[in-house]
Order: sequence, then C-alpha cells, then structure tokens
Amino acid sequence: MAVEVIGGGLAGVEAAWQIARAGLEVVLHEMRPEVMTPAHRTGLLAELVCSNSLGSEHPHSAPGVLKAEMRLLGSVLLECAEEARVPAGRALAVDREAFARRVTERIESAARIRVVREEVRHLPEGLVVVATGPLTSPALVEELECLTGAGTLYFFDAASPIVTRESLDLDRMFWGSRYQPHSWDYLNAPLDEEAYLAFWGALVEAERHPRHDFEPEHLFEGCLPIEELARRGPDVLRFGPLKPVGLVDPRTGRMPYAVVQLRREDREGRLFNLVGFQTNLKWSEQRRVFRMIPGLERCEFVRYGVMHRNTYLCAPLVMEPTLLCRRRPSLLFAGQITGVEGYMESAATGILAGLNAARLARGLEPVVPPRDTVLGALCHYIAEARPDGFQPMNASWGILPPLEHRVRPRRRRREEMARRALGSMEVFLRTLANS
Repeated sequence: MAVEVIGGGLAGVEAAWQIARAGLEVVLHEMRPEVMTPAHRTGLLAELVCSNSLGSEHPHSAPGVLKAEMRLLGSVLLECAEEARVPAGRALAVDREAFARRVTERIESAARIRVVREEVRHLPEGLVVVATGPLTSPALVEELECLTGAGTLYFFDAASPIVTRESLDLDRMFWGSRYQPHSWDYLNAPLDEEAYLAFWGALVEAERHPRHDFEPEHLFEGCLPIEELARRGPDVLRFGPLKPVGLVDPRTGRMPYAVVQLRREDREGRLFNLVGFQTNLKWSEQRRVFRMIPGLERCEFVRYGVMHRNTYLCAPLVMEPTLLCRRRPSLLFAGQITGVEGYMESAATGILAGLNAARLARGLEPVVPPRDTVLGALCHYIAEARPDGFQPMNASWGILPPLEHRVRPRRRRREEMARRALGSMEVFLRTLANS
C-alpha cells in the first residue's frame, strides 16, 4: 500500500523523495493548478512564493549548518537549487521558476512517485504525511482541527515586490554586499538623511489592504511587513532591513545614511526583489512610496508585495518531536504547518517526516536527530515549547543546547557548535544505516 503525502510544496517534495528512496510507493497529492491559493501562480511543485532566497550558506550559521545536515540526509531540493542558483553573496538564492521546474521534473519522473492533482478534503486512511503548508485548504484545516482537538493558530506572512532591472536608474545605485566587500551580487540604493526621512514618513502614512473581519491580526515577528516596522519608529528600518553597515557608496567614499538592497531574482539578472520589503500596502501605494527610493523612480513592478494568511498547528499540543501526530500515530506532519518558519526549515522537516514514514511502513520505530543538530533542535523545540503564545521558529543557535565548556569569542563558539552538529548528524545517519 502506498504512503500518501498531501502537499507538493518544499516539505511534501522532500517527504515523497525520502519515502521513494526507501523503496516504497508514494502518492503525492497537490491541489494546484486545479485549486489555486492566494499566493501561488503556477501548478509547479515547490513553487517559492515569498522570496527566491533559501537563506545563508555560511558554514558557521545555523541556517548554513541546517543545509549541510540536509545534504547529508539526501535533500533533493538542494540538488535542484544548485542547478537553478543565482548570485546572492553568502546566501543560496535561485531562479524560482527554473528551480520549481527542475523539482517538478525530478519528482514526476521518479519511478515510485505518482503525482495526483486534486484537493484532498479528508485525511486518507493508512500512513499519511500532511505537508500542506501555510495555505492549507479550509476543508482540510477543519478536519485537522477535529482530529487534533487543539485547533490551529495563524499569522500573516508577506512577500516583497519584484522589479525589472531595465527600469532601474543604475547611475544612482551601486553594487556590493554588506559582508563581502567585492561582491556584485546586490544592487544598493543609498539614501541620505533627508531622502530617508521622507521615505519613512510616506511609508508610515501609506494605505494598506484591509483584512477581513474574521482574520484578526497575528503578525510573525520574523517576517513583519516593512510598514509595520516603520511604525515602530524612524530609526527601526535603519537598524533593520535598510542598515548601511558594511556598504560604502563609491561616489562619495562614505557609508550612506540608509540603504535599500535589491537581490537578483533570476539567472539573467533581469528581475530584482526588494530585500526585506514584505508589505501589505495597496498596489497604488507601493508604486508611489517605493518609487521614492533613489534609482527606483521609474521602476516597473513585475510582482507587487502581497500578504496572506498562514496556517499552522499548535505543535506542542499536537505532535511528537518525530513529527508523528499524538492522536493518530499513522499520521505525520511536515513543513510550515508544524510551526517551523522558513523555506529550508520546512523542507528539512519534510525529510524527517519521509524518513519516519518509511520506517513506520517497515515496522521500525520513528526517530529524531539529536538535539545538538539544527534539525533535531527544531523538532524538539516545536514539540516541547510552551503552548501559550506558540509562534513559528527559524533555525537558530539559540534553540540548541550550549557547549559543555565555555568558548569565546562568539565566532569560535559557533564554529564548535557547527562542528558538533554535523558530527552528531553523521553518527545519527550511521545508526540509521544499521537499523
């Protein structure tokens, strides 16, 4: 009997791939393009909706180590990401259409995976992985609420605008990266104090899209709309997404008062997204306010920033660190619905859910990586956090156990934590191979 995976996003793809690698048949359900969501545009598997960046690859950052762990576990998404990569400094960014097409080809051509394009409104019997993502269909949300008895939480996520390179005034901008001085991966739009304060004032006063009465405002701190940050004070953006640290304007030889960064969106460098500019402003306001940025006065928007509802479970009341549902042990969860936040965090839980689905199908006990790995720490965190006020969690060194001995400075401490995490993951994999 085939294992059923519901959802063809990042987590569902990784789960299906792991199950098939174990020699089992998989049915991967994806409702797009038959039923679309407010954020998706295509029926491609693993479509990225918020950003084309998969996060840092720095070997001593928690996101970078998580990617290294995923490669050890056999991530199919990271293989496809390398093939669709675009320059982004120390981050792994992709041409999102090329990436989604490559993933779709790999999955649809896999011998043991059958992709079914349909909306799943009720949970199937048998072994099931629910990886429906933050935009789970309302009918399935209702069934999950009944099953778990804990209800669901939700917050609002936002996406940044994308503009064309040819519409930018490059004479008013410069290339460079905050942390790699000679990199040409980012375009920078410098603002002096007068321009910055005018932009900040317009942003604070700009009109937003209304939200429905039945959708109260629960904003996730890790992905706040830029206008929400601006409302916290005139300097918040300068010390956040518009910080000028590490950037010198070659025309003046000085660090600007503030900087808006644009990251390449496609391989050819024809499209750029505004980094950190997730927004819920009306489209007319986006045109008015964002064109106040030097170099963007005549910018052409390929996609406006959007905001949509994200659904996730109260994981501490619902699931084990192995991602198994406490009330139905043949059901596993993966992706953002579990309460992890971020592309790679979601994909990594898909890998673990797939591994455990395959183990359950063979009559083996489910497993979870050690707490001193980034993936293991994430899974333990979401399953064991305080239920009151539970919010999604990114990969972070703060959720891993401290080193047994004190290490300074912080750089060396992170190096040792990275070394420990990858060593523990290798031991974990050897144990799995022998079970």
